[in-house]
Amino acid sequence: MISINANIGLPGPVDLSSLPDDQTALVIRNLNLYYGNTQALFDINMRIPKGKVTAFIGPSGCGKSTLLRCINRMNDLVDGCKVDGEILLHGTNVYDEKIDVPALRRQVGMVFQRPNPFPKSIYENVIYGLRLQGVKNVRTLDDAVERSLRAAALWDEVKDRLHDNAFGLSGGQQQRLVIARAIAIEPEVLLLDEPTSALDPISTLTIEELINDLKRRYTVVIVTHNMQQAARVSDQTAFINLGKLVEYADTDTLFTTPKNKQTEDYITGRYG
Repeated sequence: MISINANIGLPGPVDLSSLPDDQTALVIRNLNLYYGNTQALFDINMRIPKGKVTAFIGPSGCGKSTLLRCINRMNDLVDGCKVDGEILLHGTNVYDEKIDVPALRRQVGMVFQRPNPFPKSIYENVIYGLRLQGVKNVRTLDDAVERSLRAAALWDEVKDRLHDNAFGLSGGQQQRLVIARAIAIEPEVLLLDEPTSALDPISTLTIEELINDLKRRYTVVIVTHNMQQAARVSDQTAFINLGKLVEYADTDTLFTTPKNKQTEDYITGRYG
């Protein structure tokens, strides 16, 4: 089984299926997703806790990134995509026809697999979302840049070159910059889609340490292909296979005493 370090000293297993509303960030209920006539997600039901890191793991193509993108409706951008079921944020279904999708994406920020800074300065990258919201006060923008870069563990490395092009940063720095850009608008939930898959081991460690800091202020949901990473950074883990939620438990339990044979086979390398 995977060695667990992240949860040493934490309370015992939590029943995630009956998590109280005041401890719940998101409720996913009877969620199905279709690409045209092909069903990609099947009847997903789960409650994601506030102020914790939840990891989605599973084989390539299993639906974990698709599920992540459902949370802030990024799949709306895919032609022929249809979603049934509910994802509740503050008790409101994000798929309600009255939902303001840009406002939703301000509440639920997202960072993608490869760093995607804009061809602008470091400063302008961080405040991009704030400018879209119409924020013009220079002091407010300056404060947001410092706050966000500090939160992304990047301030000390770039504070003297904020007006340099962001493309001059290393890959790991660019990914932290993108995280700073995502949190500058103060979301409640932060989605990370394999945020270290394109990074070297040292940059990966930096991002993992950052994730542990971020959960103090945000609910974090991460997709990772790296089971050791899930074990290191997450509080609870969902194993997804063939579009179905096979098992969902606190990370220690899932990696050491899984209840489902499929989960055990996956985490011990028998398939996937």
